[in-house]
Amino acid sequence: MGASPRLKFERKITEVEEQIDKLLAQSENNEFDVAGQLRELQKKLHSLKQSTYQNLTPMEQVQMARHQKRPYTLDYIHRIFQDWIELHGDRKFRDDEGMVGGWAKLSGSSVMVIGHQKGRNMKENLRRNFGMCHPEGYRKALRLMRLAEKFRRPVITFIDTPGAYPGIGSEERGISEAIAFNLREMSNLRTPMLSIVIGEGGSGGALGIGVTDRILMLEHSVYSVISPEGCAAILWRNTDYKKEAAEALKLTSKDLVNLGIADEIIPEPIGGAHSDWDTTSENLKESLQRNLSELSGTNIDDLLSNRWAKYEAMGEWQEVPTQNDDNPNRRRPQIHE
Repeated sequence: MGASPRLKFERKITEVEEQIDKLLAQSENNEFDVAGQLRELQKKLHSLKQSTYQNLTPMEQVQMARHQKRPYTLDYIHRIFQDWIELHGDRKFRDDEGMVGGWAKLSGSSVMVIGHQKGRNMKENLRRNFGMCHPEGYRKALRLMRLAEKFRRPVITFIDTPGAYPGIGSEERGISEAIAFNLREMSNLRTPMLSIVIGEGGSGGALGIGVTDRILMLEHSVYSVISPEGCAAILWRNTDYKKEAAEALKLTSKDLVNLGIADEIIPEPIGGAHSDWDTTSENLKESLQRNLSELSGTNIDDLLSNRWAKYEAMGEWQEVPTQNDDNPNRRRPQIHE
């Protein structure tokens, strides 16, 4: 994978790592005993990493979620699943490589795996459109979900997108309709469904494959109706307020579990998923197996009923009379977080 580029809040960690590297180089060139100094620096590094990554601000969490070395959908597929067979096309227009999907086996059981896919370099990002899907990406995803329903196989979706692509061609071919159609159809699919936010969960682009029985989130992933930069540009007319926007949006995994949106946080190694792909994959696999086992053991009618109840409970509100209202029959909604 190569060395991971450091984020601004990781500067102190980088400094200590450089001290350790320098000390190791010195020990190779002479006979000085540096074991004691090395132990102290390694102890300091471990403590520094824990304090840094356990106390990230919401905007720093966004930076972690966007890290260019973070594992993407196909990276997890090749580490967690067996017998991966990718399927292509929406049968209406073309194949969208920003959305991947196909059959795979999880511990011997067949499942349908679908997810957003970003690129590792400019050439690949242009091919995959930076993980921002066109309508055909969501129509392909729904085609594969229906195939899974037909064969009574569970569906697992990996969410990692800044949002759906808002270009002219995408709008002409009905990006909003494609996402809205998926929301309706996913709410009624008669098969267990599980989604995992592995990086960015951006707006309708994430929801288009995210209406599932359970929503899992990696520790440093984010899920929001809009990016902090977009929110700041609208509310303050200035993206310099992105930190304040990130705070207000409640987009971290902890926030979303507390709000009842997400169901579980999957821990990442100290330093984030990009620092140890294999350990992150192992944690993710354990969670997938456990949750799918529970969902697969539930009666399908009960599963659908629970799915509807889950989303109906989001944004719960009740009607109350307005103050100084001369019409007692007029009501206004009161939103409960």
